Amino acid sequence: MNRLSLVAAAFGLLASSTLSATTLSDDANMTIQFELPQLDVAQYARPYVAIWLENSDRESVRTITLWTGKQTEWLKDIRSWWRKVGRYDAEFADALSGATRPAGQYRVEWDGKDDNGQLVPAGEYTLMTEVVREHGGRDLVRMPITLGDAPFTQSSEAQDEIGVISLSYQP
Repeated sequence: MNRLSLVAAAFGLLASSTLSATTLSDDANMTIQFELPQLDVAQYARPYVAIWLENSDRESVRTITLWTGKQTEWLKDIRSWWRKVGRYDAEFADALSGATRPAGQYRVEWDGKDDNGQLVPAGEYTLMTEVVREHGGRDLVRMPITLGDAPFTQSSEAQDEIGVISLSYQP
């Protein structure tokens, strides 16, 4: 291969890798709707909830919602989220955490950005939802999704601690 061919091949590889790393548009948005069911149990405690996005390498990209109230000592009970994100940055977790919520229907929005405020690349991701109750159960729901130019809707099956999770993505 001559020198010119090598240079052309290198630029071709660079161009194709740049195209595959296209970020989501500024208008990208995902609505996440879910239910925290009313459970008929003796010691009902409001659940701790974490919703986050992982890339195809199973690395956390964005914590979308974290509901633990001021109970930061219980953050490690949201085991999967804690192991990926929380234990590495307690100040981040404390700043992000909101109040726990009673049983009911909820809606949260994701703006297509990572934890640093940058638009994420188009590609394969997993939306992770973890719900844990003190003196209760724990559910972890993994929803594989493809983020890019195509809108989609998707739903999970209901679990014990969380009802159906419905996603609606608009590029």
